[in-house]
Amino acid sequence: MKPRHAVPLTALRAFESAARHLSFQAAAAELFVTPAAVSHQVKRLEAYLGVGLFHRGHRVVELTGEGKALAASLGDLFGQLDRALDQVGAPTAATLRISTMESFAAKWLAPRLHRLHREHPDLKLHIETGNEHANFTRDGIDVAIRYGPGGYADAHAEHLMDAPVFPVCAPSLLAEGHPPLATPDDLSRHTLLHDQSATGRAGVPDWAAWLKAAGAPRVDASRGPVFASIYLAQEAAVAGHGVALGVGPLVEEDLQRGRLVRPFGLAVENAYAFWIVRGPRAEGNPAVEILCRWLRNETSRG
Repeated sequence: MKPRHAVPLTALRAFESAARHLSFQAAAAELFVTPAAVSHQVKRLEAYLGVGLFHRGHRVVELTGEGKALAASLGDLFGQLDRALDQVGAPTAATLRISTMESFAAKWLAPRLHRLHREHPDLKLHIETGNEHANFTRDGIDVAIRYGPGGYADAHAEHLMDAPVFPVCAPSLLAEGHPPLATPDDLSRHTLLHDQSATGRAGVPDWAAWLKAAGAPRVDASRGPVFASIYLAQEAAVAGHGVALGVGPLVEEDLQRGRLVRPFGLAVENAYAFWIVRGPRAEGNPAVEILCRWLRNETSRG
């Protein structure tokens, strides 16, 4: 084995960030340095290892086989290092990193956070949104709130609440001058708003499933625009652009405030639910227990 100097931790950090983003520019923004500095550190690491870690193209970088192998290990290693430092660092106000979907953060979590702050003013939350599942160790996530079928690998998952599905629309669509919405068949004269969350997911109701359950097979379930998220489809409904399929917990606040109404009582069951998912770094963390207890209490408030 060839002799080596001390392990270049700064270069490893730069490489890990660049590999995760597949971008020197994004890594530079994350690390508060210049892209040239990231490139320099990556080249330093390549010289240290004696192998290439990236294929460099015009404004594009791709990992080599050696780069992929190293990147797969570094995220977990840096996560373990961060946890070790947290354990011996000076006590500070508890800060939790929460990962969840945009619609849940905006429509369920945010309207309730004032109660959490009032009950636990020293508990600080860093909330990240996205549809991709977070890597608890690599991304430093303490708790994730997920919309899915359960069965999350390498994590502890606790059922938080069910997610029944039913049509919702702005109150203005029920006013005089608009086509009626007295029966499900009347939906044929309204715009149906779709979101991609139900596409290709077994047991997640879409318009075709709801219309079948409602006994309205003559309504064309494919009509209307498709939105990239539940949140966008719901906001289009609030704006009066059509009728959306609401996911129970995500429309609760808008229903209570009168921004949305339910034109029909029928709700269909959903194979997906909302889950509290905790990774290894959450074990034994009293702040995590406080948050999870608060989440459970909030679901019981209705």
